[in-house]
Amino acid sequence: MRIRTRCLFVGALLSVAATSAFARNDDMSNGCAALPSYSDLKAALSAATIAEGSGLNLQMWGTIVDRDGIVCAVAFSGVNRAAQWPGSRVISAQKANTANSFSLDGSSSSNGSGMPAGLSLSTANLFSAVQPGGSLYGLQASNPVETEVAYQGPSSAYGTAADPMVGHKIGGVNVFGGGLALYDSKHRVVGAIGVSGDTSCADHFIAWRVRNNLKFDHLAAASSTLPGVGGVAKDPTHPDNIIFDIVPNPNGGTGISPGGFGHPTCINTGDQTMLPPVIP
Repeated sequence: MRIRTRCLFVGALLSVAATSAFARNDDMSNGCAALPSYSDLKAALSAATIAEGSGLNLQMWGTIVDRDGIVCAVAFSGVNRAAQWPGSRVISAQKANTANSFSLDGSSSSNGSGMPAGLSLSTANLFSAVQPGGSLYGLQASNPVETEVAYQGPSSAYGTAADPMVGHKIGGVNVFGGGLALYDSKHRVVGAIGVSGDTSCADHFIAWRVRNNLKFDHLAAASSTLPGVGGVAKDPTHPDNIIFDIVPNPNGGTGISPGGFGHPTCINTGDQTMLPPVIP
């Protein structure tokens, strides 16, 4: 009886382990095949980092996730993984997850009504909305990072084609610049890009250039089908752009964004209106 009980116990443990492994491996069946590859991301990130002169001119981390939030690629722009802030690796993934999680398709096919269905939100658009009294207060605590995914595997593989985050859901919500949804030629969200390593403003500017380099910024129909919180009324060629409208709070504390989706300026802030326009 004792032998039988012990065998059943061992069998149960193996079953649990197999189930866990299956759950992890199941993440590999995802939409990454339709998205830029690791080499595509690394080239686009390096070019964008060189092209953008705002911020502190630091090296960057970049992450792409698919529509299910599964990490498809992680890369860095420097000569090795120590050339950019180590903490920005996970932040870049968190930003990608956020932009993907809170952006919608821009096609009327999204709801079948013939009416605009989409809204594109960059992580930069969330800063003011999550402050106390903001319309999305508490959002940043709603979807924690999956730490087992974020920190698993050998550090030597971080930022390579074999980064341990690849193939798994990272989670996380980030509420400052650097995350943008990826849109295909049919104005559908197919994932997102997250960038981190400099000021939050420069992160947004570089992420914008990365998305443009990858040609996954098909938002040019924004004025009618894919509005961003700052795009329709101000600049439909940059619908999910960063918005610098925060003014001092007469009562002290955090500044006030009249539009509700503003982002603070940073050290050596660039001109957001000079970023490349989105494409059809």
